[in-house]
Amino acid sequence: MGFKRVAAVAAFILSPFAVQAADCGDTVACTVEDGSYSIEMPQTTAAKGVLVFFHGYKSSAALQMRHRALVEVAHAHGLAFAAVDGLNGTWSHPNAPGNFRDEKRFVGHVLDDLEARFGFTARNTLLGGFSQGASMAWYTLCQQGSRTAGAVTFSGVFWDPLPRPQDCVTDMPPIVHFHGTADRTFPLSGRAIGQEFHQGDAFKSMAIVRQRASCEMEVKKQIGDIACAVAPGCNRGEMALCIHGGGHQIQPDQLDAGLTELGF
Repeated sequence: MGFKRVAAVAAFILSPFAVQAADCGDTVACTVEDGSYSIEMPQTTAAKGVLVFFHGYKSSAALQMRHRALVEVAHAHGLAFAAVDGLNGTWSHPNAPGNFRDEKRFVGHVLDDLEARFGFTARNTLLGGFSQGASMAWYTLCQQGSRTAGAVTFSGVFWDPLPRPQDCVTDMPPIVHFHGTADRTFPLSGRAIGQEFHQGDAFKSMAIVRQRASCEMEVKKQIGDIACAVAPGCNRGEMALCIHGGGHQIQPDQLDAGLTELGF
């Protein structure tokens, strides 16, 4: 069965309200206002959801789709893998060095299109991201978290000045965030980028979203092979900070563990 047929079947199963034809996917990018994204469906089953992934600095949606280990992890969980395309290899989130487009509006268009073409809604749309792409995922959760079911992010959080808890939506979804103590590109405490910009602190960023989500005091919990600090009792699900001894990296087994933790 070809991709378009699989996508069409998935769209019908996921939502009877999907009105557009699935005329993109695989090697054909899906174009929306302000940009585009690439998407690939699981080959053996209709997708039960989608992982929307934001690439790192100087990468692209096309390059992200070539990271087959991540795509295959998503597929193993029954998820489509959608790679969103940054402009000029970067993202214009709040406090970023670049300012090339309104990312909140662009991501809103992507989420609208994923629902219209494929039937993915807030109940089965997950976010992922690496490095600056993880920062994009965090700002999307803060600004539009009600449109997603959760997130698994790696090596990137908010940038300084950090948002206040009240700047984020109240119904933020659960987050599993992985970060390495040996990360020198986006350290746990962040670092200066030039004279004007500074990456944020991972612990402070997590504290902000936990406060906004009315979480309880953190406890220790094993996620994959990492002992994570997990805050239970949040509005929509637990917020987990998983600190490992590695550097600036994303590991497929950690993505697998994170998706499992989110119930997908």
